[in-house]
Amino acid sequence: MSTDTSSDTSSGSSTETSARRDDREPAWLLVTRREIVSRITDKSFLIGTALMIVMIVGFIGFTAWQDEKTETATLGATPEAMAMATAIKDNAADVDDKLKVTLVELDDEDAAKTALREEDVDAWLHPVDGGWELTSESSEQDSLTDVARVVVRQQVLADNAAGVGSTVQALEAGSTVSTDFLRGDAEKAGVAEAVGFVFVFLFYFSALIFGMQLASSVIEEKQSRIVEIIAAAIPLRHLLAGKVLGNTALAVIQLLVYLAVGLVGLSFTPYKSYVPSLSGPTVWFLGFFLAGFVALACLWAVAGSLASRTEDLQATSTPLTMLMLAMFFGGLSLEGRGQVIASFLPPVSAVVMPKRILAGGVAWWEPLVALGLLALFAGATVWVGERLYRRALLQTGGRVSLRQAWSAAE
Repeated sequence: MSTDTSSDTSSGSSTETSARRDDREPAWLLVTRREIVSRITDKSFLIGTALMIVMIVGFIGFTAWQDEKTETATLGATPEAMAMATAIKDNAADVDDKLKVTLVELDDEDAAKTALREEDVDAWLHPVDGGWELTSESSEQDSLTDVARVVVRQQVLADNAAGVGSTVQALEAGSTVSTDFLRGDAEKAGVAEAVGFVFVFLFYFSALIFGMQLASSVIEEKQSRIVEIIAAAIPLRHLLAGKVLGNTALAVIQLLVYLAVGLVGLSFTPYKSYVPSLSGPTVWFLGFFLAGFVALACLWAVAGSLASRTEDLQATSTPLTMLMLAMFFGGLSLEGRGQVIASFLPPVSAVVMPKRILAGGVAWWEPLVALGLLALFAGATVWVGERLYRRALLQTGGRVSLRQAWSAAE
């Protein structure tokens, strides 16, 4: 009689526990929150993110400093050349806005040579038969020479025009040469190429770092047998979903920070005019990153479940590492028809299609088709990966092969 009462009590308690569990949030959401909180409070994660931000800011700052850096040059001139030297000094900014010319008056030729030897001046301007000469101590002053040639030509042309009763504009009429680009602006193409490299690198970096950490956490739980306790409380597919979603959320948040810092920093450089045109490709990149990362994160979880010890991870993750290297180098080196084909081929399309969008000339439907195929690939990867993960995770007798995991009993 007492046994029946105990059984009824136990059954009632179990029912109440189940009811309370049903009232709580889903198990996968609990795992997702745990993954995010544990990582976002980890000092190594925060320090790594901060260091990457410092590197991005430093690189952009150095680029801006290099582009805005002003070069100074000291120009010496004897009395007969002072008028021309003054014209060079006054008009230098119109020719090269990064060159500032300082003028030094010299008494004669001997004083000029002495000033050059003692490095008091960078160059000495003086008239010679048929024109002007810029003499330096041992090497040509490139920026100063370029400015001097333009200004001297303008001054001489103006003087000659005045001598024949004409104007410079009249003499130069019909002599201008304009430029156009058959295949687009070379500078814009260079910026697109640089940003494309950043996209490829960020995808590879995030997928590798977060993937390795995800796989390591799976191995730690498996090796310590904690996963057996977790498996008794929640379905393993919920555990996998929580891990993948948690790491995906962290990767996307980190990526958004990097991209925001990069675009804001770029707006303070001479390339700020390109920021609006980079916004669209950046949004596309986020979409491709999300689909591609989910697929790879699931595969990293499988790599961790196949291993029984940390030492096994190198072997179980080798195919995945090779795939990621192929994506990285393919994203950087593919061109022409090979690039077009790869931009539709998952998972390489996650890095190749954003590069093509940056370069321009992509039909509106191409990114949609490529993203759709990548999403289908991610879905298939999650379906296959979930089966392998569930069947390999609780096997602790040694490293599990893919064939063993696929054919193992539930």
